[in-house]
This record gives sequence, C-alpha cells and structure tokens, in this order.
Amino acid sequence: MTNLKFQSVFDIIGPVMIGPSSSHTAGAVRIGKIVSSIFGEQPTEVEFQLYNSFAKTYRGHGTDVALVAGILGMDTDDPRIPNSLDIARECGIKVYWRVNKESNTPHPNTTRIIIKNEKKSISATGVSIGGGNIQVTELNGFSVNLNMNTPTIIIVHQDVPGMIAKVTDILSKFNINIAQMNVTREKAGEKAIMIIEVDSRQCEHAIPEIENIPHLHNITFFN
Repeated sequence: MTNLKFQSVFDIIGPVMIGPSSSHTAGAVRIGKIVSSIFGEQPTEVEFQLYNSFAKTYRGHGTDVALVAGILGMDTDDPRIPNSLDIARECGIKVYWRVNKESNTPHPNTTRIIIKNEKKSISATGVSIGGGNIQVTELNGFSVNLNMNTPTIIIVHQDVPGMIAKVTDILSKFNINIAQMNVTREKAGEKAIMIIEVDSRQCEHAIPEIENIPHLHNITFFN
C-alpha cells in the first residue's frame, strides 16, 4: 500500500491553471519552467519527447502549449498559455515533438526535454504526477529525485574547486538548513548544476550573496 503525503490543499485540488487537466497543463507548465530556469539562457531549439498518456493526448489536452509556455517562463495561470507556440516562433525558438506512444516509462505523464542554443545543451526528464505536482527524475543523464514541493535552489556554475563549500558556507551563515543536495556536471571543468532543497523559505538575503560567487552563471530559487 502506498502512503500519500499532502503538504497543502493545493496538493489535492491543484493550482489555478489554464486548460482541462492539472496533470496535462499545470504540471506540464511547471516542468517546462523548471527546465528553462536550469538552462538559464534564451534557447534557440527545444525538443520534447513525449511518452504514454502525454504522447497520446498532448494536443487535445493542451500539453503542447503548456510545455512551451513553461519554457517561455510563464506561470500556470498565465493567459498567454494558449498562444505559447506562436510566441515561441516569434522569439525564434524552434520546437520539435517526438511522440512515443508505446513506451514503458514508469509514469504515463512523462516528457524528456532537450533544450539548447549555440553555446550549450541540457536534457531533463519530468513527470506530471497529478494536481499540478511534478517530479524531475533525470538531468543530463544523471538520476535525480526532485519533487519541487520544498524550497529549492538551482545553481548553474563552472566546475571549479570550492564551489560547493562557498555556497554551503553562505547558507550556513543565514542559518538555512540543507535537506537534500544533488550536484552534476557535463565533464571536468565544464558547466555543473547544483540542486539544493532547503528547509527555509526565507532565502532572500542568502541568494544575492550566492549570486556574487565567482564562476556562477545563474541561480534560481523556487519557493
């Protein structure tokens, strides 16, 4: 028997959203937005690999416009979501779809996103688990387990010695406790991604100090 844990009423009824289904719209927007935030730059090309339920109903249920809206940085209640494909085209972003209806992925609402520009590329796999809740299960080929239901700091930085120590020193200075941390890199000396789940929602003073660390490319705080 599976034990279900709900942290708020929104885990049950879902957030305010545009579209017919929280799994296919709100969850899809959140997946796209998180991947865009990790990428941290304007993309020129995005490929969405859709599996199972997402693959079978992505146009009819609005999953396509929701995913692209997230890549554009929109929130789940943004009135521009239905026009996101046109907006992406106007921004010069090429969007590709790869549909895999017969896949055996563990969850039916699964997408793998490859986002790139002329300088870099990242991949991430996201799952919409219902009620607007999501999980990120893969990042650049590495297994991760992010549900984004706790305050999360995502840092893209250069892979140089001392980066983890500098970030954790600042968090300690502001009495911010780390619940979970994942660090992955492209290869030695290249770009790396630090994902830190914390216990505190009051990170407004720590984030600016972290931003000033040398060799840090961008930081995003999901409260």
